[in-house]
Amino acid sequence: MDIVSRPRRIAIASGKGGVGKTWLAITLAQTLAASGARVLLFDGDLGLANIDIQLGLTPENDLGSVFSGRLTIEQAVSTLTQAGFDVLPGRSGSGSLASLSPARLDGLLESLGRQSYDVILLDLGAGLDANTRRMAAWADTLLVIATDEPTSLTDSYAVLKLHAGDQPAGEAQLVINQAASPAAGQRTFDTLARACHQFLGKAPKLAGIIRRDDHVRDAIRRQTPLLTRHPGCNAAIDVQAISDTIF
Repeated sequence: MDIVSRPRRIAIASGKGGVGKTWLAITLAQTLAASGARVLLFDGDLGLANIDIQLGLTPENDLGSVFSGRLTIEQAVSTLTQAGFDVLPGRSGSGSLASLSPARLDGLLESLGRQSYDVILLDLGAGLDANTRRMAAWADTLLVIATDEPTSLTDSYAVLKLHAGDQPAGEAQLVINQAASPAAGQRTFDTLARACHQFLGKAPKLAGIIRRDDHVRDAIRRQTPLLTRHPGCNAAIDVQAISDTIF
């Protein structure tokens, strides 16, 4: 992997919850770290942070400590030695950061951009609030994760539509999750891509398709990264392919 002059910024978003966004962020962080990249995973769900829960962490420090001025970003970061990447956790179970002012959020993003990592992954909150859109526009690449459920497709289209109007903004790509098969995932992508092409004038690229895999649920239940618990499963292979595609 090439070393860049500033961190590559990748945001992961979804129109609705429950489609695997946080799980993908964690798994992609571990995949990129395994390839040799220095990775920081940032919990950008300012209302309902939960990366720490999925990883089984009980961090003493979190993003709230940074905004209070008690700690710097470097001091608030936790290192997952076995997984190979760093985490800046949010404040789980608290909505106190959800109403953060644009100026304070911009200051945080500026500080993040100065960190000595190859990749910064932002796990954004589900939905379309202003701060989520601000962080998505800051990223070089926005990965929008969708499933074949009609509500997921319509909400993903809404995310893509708003992102297209938020300038400057990086490229948006689609990830189809929980697909019954690669062919089924391709059909889901084609459906959403056609709508984007018809109404937005441009269809996003397909970053990858992740097959439905019971090993994912097991890893989440065990609060263990997928590549640690089931490194050779179908979903792990599919996320590796996405990592290769976006880098």
